[in-house]
Amino acid sequence: MSKEYDLLVIGAGMAGTTAANKCAITGWRVGIVDALPYGGTCALRGCDPKKILRRGAEVIDAAHRMRDKGIAENGLSMDWSALMRHKRGFTDGVPQGMEDELIGNGVTTFHGNARFTGPNQLEIDGTEHRAKRFLIAAGARPRPLSFPGHELLIDSTDFLNLDTLPKRIVFIGGGFISFEFAHIAARAGVDCVIIDHGDRPLREFDPDLVELLVKKTEQTGIRVQRASTIKGVTSTASGLNVAGEEGGKSFTIGADLVVHGAGRVPNLDRLSLDAADIAFGPEGVTVAGHLQSTTNPAVFAAGDAADTPGKPLTPVAVFEGKVAAANMLTGATTVPDYTAVPTTVFTIPELNRVGILEQEARDSGLDISVRRSNTSGWYSNYRVGETTAGAKIIIDTTTDQILGAHLLGPGYAELINIFGLAIKLGLTSRQLKSMTATYPSIGSDLGSML
Repeated sequence: MSKEYDLLVIGAGMAGTTAANKCAITGWRVGIVDALPYGGTCALRGCDPKKILRRGAEVIDAAHRMRDKGIAENGLSMDWSALMRHKRGFTDGVPQGMEDELIGNGVTTFHGNARFTGPNQLEIDGTEHRAKRFLIAAGARPRPLSFPGHELLIDSTDFLNLDTLPKRIVFIGGGFISFEFAHIAARAGVDCVIIDHGDRPLREFDPDLVELLVKKTEQTGIRVQRASTIKGVTSTASGLNVAGEEGGKSFTIGADLVVHGAGRVPNLDRLSLDAADIAFGPEGVTVAGHLQSTTNPAVFAAGDAADTPGKPLTPVAVFEGKVAAANMLTGATTVPDYTAVPTTVFTIPELNRVGILEQEARDSGLDISVRRSNTSGWYSNYRVGETTAGAKIIIDTTTDQILGAHLLGPGYAELINIFGLAIKLGLTSRQLKSMTATYPSIGSDLGSML
């Protein structure tokens, strides 16, 4: 039996490390455990490495858009292996850097598999540890698939570690992973297909802008196949065959690689939560608004492992980790503020959302003004040769406050943050338009969008 901790954290991603450091610097005896390298999905297997690889695709796309406007491509191509080395130049140092910070703050670090053996007991690779409190921040994993041959697929982690790219890739699922990775791979010369089970991909985003993005995606050479059911994946002499059905008709698509992009689920199945009387469901650990377990008061949860109103985004995991730590330290019941958290699909161009959708506003009975703009001909997009761009801003006509902003265009991932701030602070469209932006910049488009 080891010493008793004030807090044991399960998961060394952004939520877990944030909480562990915050509690440790107050003098608490804190331990943290993860079976994977420290850093979590975002830093090692998601957001950060993905966007490094995207940079190569951005350069190729930028040159292509300007090829008849003064830029000669002259055989410009992507060296995937070199780009992957560049990515690893960032990711390789993350685990040790995070662990060093934790140790420097007095946190005891463990590497291994953890499972609960009682309400206040956690076993780590056969050794039992006791704690007054626990934070479950174990993140998420790829959603289990059940069709024959699902074991032949690779997941997003595998994709982000490919040393070479094959000629043909099929992406299963119509969400972030499939669209972002396909946009990268296509610029490297890969023949890409996205197969989506639903009628509309990227369902959490504005449907009008999604249709523009799908059109752009197909113009890039990526085939988007909707309303399709995968029947199985088989190995052949020349690669893989993906068999499915669309509108009652069977199809078969040949591929060299099939990537699982069909969503993720909380990573809880190995934690033996029942042994600690921790309620959970398909969306994660069941918690009250202040992130404490509804059935075991010693347990809190944050990030993708917790069933909260927050989206599965890194900034949400970070502020949930901070709130959980503060509540544990002080006994408070503060509820995280999920207002106006922006989200982006980093395709080329990127698709963004903050606040509510147009249909959500109408379903709520709100009196709204919808300000639509086709920004493809605006100076900021003309300058870079982008012909697919648009904006939709949802305004409450009674208060003039911004309720939602939806943007598709190059550089709009930065612009969406301003709309997020406006929504969070309750600014009116008149107040936001009163801002004088540096010109010519993407930010100077904001006033015209309103």
